[in-house]
Amino acid sequence: MTSESLEETIKKFALQNAVFFKGKANPKAVLGKILGGFPECRSRSAEIGELVDSIVSEVNAMGLERQTSELEKMDSSMLVKEKKERKYELPALEDANSKIVMRIAPGPSGPLHIGHTRVSVLNDEYVKRYGGKLILRMEDTNPEKIDPDAYRMIPEDLDWLGVRIDETYIQSDRFEIYYDHVRRLIEMGKAYICTCNGDDWRGLKEKGEACPCRELPVEVQLERYDRLLSGGYGEGEAVAVVKTDLKHPNPAVRDFVALRIVYHPHPLLGEKYCAYPMMNLSVAIDDHLMGMTHVIRGKDHLNNTNRQEYIFDYFGWKKPNYYHYGLVNIPDSVLKTSIIKQCIRDGEYSGWDDVRTGTVRALERRGIRPEAIRRYWVESGMKSVDIQFSWDNLYGMNRDIIDETSNRYFFVQDPVRYDISGAEKICGFAPLHPDRPERGTRKYTIEGSNTVFISADDSKIFADVKEIRLKDLCNIKYGTPAAYDGNDVSILKTGVRAVQWVCRGSIPATILMPDGTTLEGLAEDSVLKEKNDTVQFERVGFVRLEKVTPEKVETVFTHR
Repeated sequence: MTSESLEETIKKFALQNAVFFKGKANPKAVLGKILGGFPECRSRSAEIGELVDSIVSEVNAMGLERQTSELEKMDSSMLVKEKKERKYELPALEDANSKIVMRIAPGPSGPLHIGHTRVSVLNDEYVKRYGGKLILRMEDTNPEKIDPDAYRMIPEDLDWLGVRIDETYIQSDRFEIYYDHVRRLIEMGKAYICTCNGDDWRGLKEKGEACPCRELPVEVQLERYDRLLSGGYGEGEAVAVVKTDLKHPNPAVRDFVALRIVYHPHPLLGEKYCAYPMMNLSVAIDDHLMGMTHVIRGKDHLNNTNRQEYIFDYFGWKKPNYYHYGLVNIPDSVLKTSIIKQCIRDGEYSGWDDVRTGTVRALERRGIRPEAIRRYWVESGMKSVDIQFSWDNLYGMNRDIIDETSNRYFFVQDPVRYDISGAEKICGFAPLHPDRPERGTRKYTIEGSNTVFISADDSKIFADVKEIRLKDLCNIKYGTPAAYDGNDVSILKTGVRAVQWVCRGSIPATILMPDGTTLEGLAEDSVLKEKNDTVQFERVGFVRLEKVTPEKVETVFTHR
């Protein structure tokens, strides 16, 4: 490397380091770049070190705007920070050589919440990886717990998550299919109609004994079955039961209910049917008929898997490959749809996207990106151990995504006015984004009464310590009015506090917090020009711009 090209290379790295660190390059960091990238220079490290010190000194004297301009002329690609990302991959599926078929099977009791996104993301990841088919199956066989809006909301939530659905089924459309299979099981001697008291039947099963109905002739069973389907029994008077092994070591796997009587109207069916399939019956039949090759579910479904395998065996069907991941505990969030629904009815919550809930809609409203949710579950994987969900980890992943696009602005909560004497005009500037100098700066010019506003909390500190720095503007001393005290940034080294501020003409702004409270204050008016939906209020946190007008800016807190 010639001396001329060496000096140019040093200058480029010095400019880059200065641009990335607010105008001040670190000579050691620049030297490290040179010696690491050009091993032939290591024998001259002392000599090159002196050259680096000299060039860094020149660069640091330029100021951030000129540094950015110079680097752009020399090599504009160096204005962009490189991010090294660790790649995570889910384990391979067994028998996944040919096209796979997988499913997401929510009950439509409400929209999806953060817990539902795990199985949704995992299935979608595998289907995209192997080029298979993903089925959405609405398991709406419990009419008492159905929210009619969920038929619409769930597909919308999946679409926002980036989950691609190939086919959709609704189980309430398939009752006749389930009825036909139960009839065949009865004819095979693998199912029966039980009219015993429910507690008595469960008690016998616990002891591994058969109830009196279990071995009645097939003809009697079919007569009972026709009566059950036609509404000849009241609720709780009869059930259809699939036979298993009454001596099975796990009592939960012994004979299980396949159909029950329900006279509650169904949102889609009305009162057309009274015999409602239980989950283990409808799921087993649908998994076969829809060609499921792989099923991912929580390990709380292990007993259900064992029950469903009996139906597969009775009909001679090939079983899917089952995977059971560990349970996840999600703290500090309301997930239960019945609780959320009641709070909405009572007027406590604004809707399914209320920020106090853990619904997908609430996360979207707050500015959590679907890519962050996807990354969280892929990194969590499918291990069988139980895990504790970490909101902090999710926020960290989301921060990696939104930080690059989120410009910076000042927000002052509960503003207190200060006029500044001692200067006719005060000018300052701050970058829109500290790591993206090419986006430009927010330029401030304050004149006339030199009016600024700082937060009520900072105002109390100002009154106590008597001197503060208005970030990226100037230093002021306490008084009425406050006194201009120059623009020497080194004052911060003495312990003087830098605070957020806004000037006259700023916009009333609110921040809706995750606990439902609202912060009131002022935001600098340059936020009105913002095109992205997420910004960072400096020293407050990331927020999503929910409603922006010249009169008011309404935001929702994302995270710090």
